[in-house]
Order: sequence, then structure tokens, then C-alpha cells
Amino acid sequence: MPKKKKIVVKIGSSLLANDENLTLRYAFINGLLSDLAQLKKEGYDIILTSSGSVALGLNMVGKRPEDAGILDKQAAAACGQPLLMNAYRQIASEHNMDVAQMLVSVGDMEERRRFLNIKNTMLRLFENDILPIINENDSVATRDLRVGDNDRLSAKVAQMVEADLLVILTSVDGLYDRDPSEPGAKFIAEIDDVSEHLESTTAISALGSGGMLTKMQAANMAQNAGVETIIAEGIIERPISSVLHKERRFTRCLVTGKTASPLMVWLSNRLQVSGTLVVSNAVAEAVAGGDYGIGRHDIISIQGDFTKGDVLHVYDEDGTEVARGLTNFSSEETMLMARHLDMNVEDVIGYKTKSDVIGVENMLVLEQNHLPLDAPQDDPKLVVPA
Repeated sequence: MPKKKKIVVKIGSSLLANDENLTLRYAFINGLLSDLAQLKKEGYDIILTSSGSVALGLNMVGKRPEDAGILDKQAAAACGQPLLMNAYRQIASEHNMDVAQMLVSVGDMEERRRFLNIKNTMLRLFENDILPIINENDSVATRDLRVGDNDRLSAKVAQMVEADLLVILTSVDGLYDRDPSEPGAKFIAEIDDVSEHLESTTAISALGSGGMLTKMQAANMAQNAGVETIIAEGIIERPISSVLHKERRFTRCLVTGKTASPLMVWLSNRLQVSGTLVVSNAVAEAVAGGDYGIGRHDIISIQGDFTKGDVLHVYDEDGTEVARGLTNFSSEETMLMARHLDMNVEDVIGYKTKSDVIGVENMLVLEQNHLPLDAPQDDPKLVVPA
């Protein structure tokens, strides 16, 4: 039996909710699910990453998008999610499809064990021919502990299930070299290097938390995971299959280079910084060579409260991110070891170990095709005396 192709589809709030009255656009949902039902019959496994819960719940809490604070949005998400899922369930049943809801947080996607548990759940849903519908759990997410946009969430999901394609549906037909409303704006049909197009992607829709910038960031994450990305307009009739059959134009973000192992892909595609290490430029150069682990003597400063197994971001003295890796120690242990270089590690942390803070086997050196995360601007937790 041939292996089924996997497609992750991301739908933004502006496609699901009417801008003025913040009610569901049933015609779009019907067209989308009709198309997905047909694609499932043709042998595709599909995951739907859906925004919309906040926008649909704002009326119930008496707020408009431009006036809503974080607490309003959390309450709106709690109100809107049942409305959204009820619509999906009812319309899916008309097309003989079963659906399942999965609400995730940034911690679920960043912690390796929970990440794999979500993957296993989705694979079991595939086995039972059920359409998973995923959204961030906005009712409990705060500004500091959230994915921040469902574009990047969809890229993480595509990475998770090793999808063949990520399709991001939006309110425009793809990427332009500037705001598409400006005279002379040119459509970009194909992209090799996402970083070359970041300056033209600053606009954000009224209902969404992201814009074309987050779609480019998602495309970069997908590229590095070996997943091609398509950005297209969310039309009502056959919004996905019309793209697959190249019946209308869209922007295609190509996969470039060789795809790394699943662990290294997971390390590279981060949504949030758990903790950071700053090392000297000389150490950073050695790390960039690919065969140098980071020991306690190499650390200039530490930031963040992290635990063993968290992913740390490694920066040089100039603030350039050079690598990401799994730490073998907590932030407290790392801080103690770096402060007491004249003492044996066993005497400092209470047990024997020969491990580096980040072992070379668990470290990914960032290449040019990875978009780096800016170093946090807060005061470092530890500055090691020179």
C-alpha cells in the first residue's frame, strides 16, 4: 500500500470571522471542508491548524480586536473555541468526516516528550481517518508563554508529522515585493531564500496575530524540516485542491539543502527562547566548526531559568546566535559551575559528571538558511568575572 501524503493546512482568523460583526464565515468553512473531504478520499492525510477562537469570542466579552487586552483575549478564546469547533463538527459531518480538537501550548511544542506525545496522538487519528484540528490554547496562554501565531505553529506541526506540504491560506494570493496595494508591487511565485524577503512583510491584519512576516518565518521553519510551503488566497471554492492542481497562482517556498535528523530539526525550529549562553567570539568560532561542545569555562553570561534537557541558544559576544543545543544542567547548576571554576564540579553541584554544559552531539550549528532569534535584552542572570 503506498504511503499517504501528509498536508498541513493553516487557516487565519480573517478567513474564518467576518471583519465587521465577528461572526463565522460559514460559506468558507463549508468550501474548505468539502475540499478536504475530497482530498482525504484521494488518499491524503490532512491536519488543519485553525485560528479564530479569539475573534469569534470577542462579541461575548464586549470587545473589538483593537481594544482587547490579554485577559480579554483569553476570555474570548474560551468563548469562541466551542463556537468554532461546533461549526467544524457540524459541517464536517455533512461531508462524512469526523474531526478531533487538539489545543496546545508553547510548552507542548518546545518540550521534547510532550512534542512526541502530540505526534503520536495525531498519527493515531490518521489511522482512524479523523481530521485533527489544532489551535493554540489561547484561553490559558499569556504574552510570554504562547506560540504567538498559528503560522509558526503550523510549521511545527508540519515538522512533527514529517509532512509533504504546508499550505497557508490567507487574504492575499501570495507574497509581493512590497505591500500589494502599492503601485508596481510585483508578485513572487517562488522563493529559495526566505531571509531575502523579510523587509517586505511587515503588515498585520486586524484579526490576526501575525502577518506575512510570520508566514515567511513559518516557511523557513518548514524548509529546514524538508517541507515545502505554499502561501495562497483562501478562496471559497476548492481552496486547497485548486492550488495542488496549479489552477491559480500562489507563492511556493522551496526546500533547500539536505534535511537534518528529526532531533536536529526540532532543535532548529524554536518558538521561544528557554535560556541563553554567551560565549567568547573565539569559542563561538570553534562551535561553528561543528565539533566543539560548550563547557563551564567557555561561558561569559547566562540568562533564563532552565532545566536539564531544555534547549539553550548560544550567542557570541556581538549578540549573534551561533548554535542551539540541549543542556545537561539546570540554570542553577550551570551558574554555580561557571562561578566556581576553581572547584571540582562534584563539590559544586553534589554529583559526579564529565558532561559539557552542551555536548557536541546535542548541538545544532545555525547555518545561513536558519533565521536566528534575537538575543534577549534583559540583564543577564550571571556575568562571569573576567
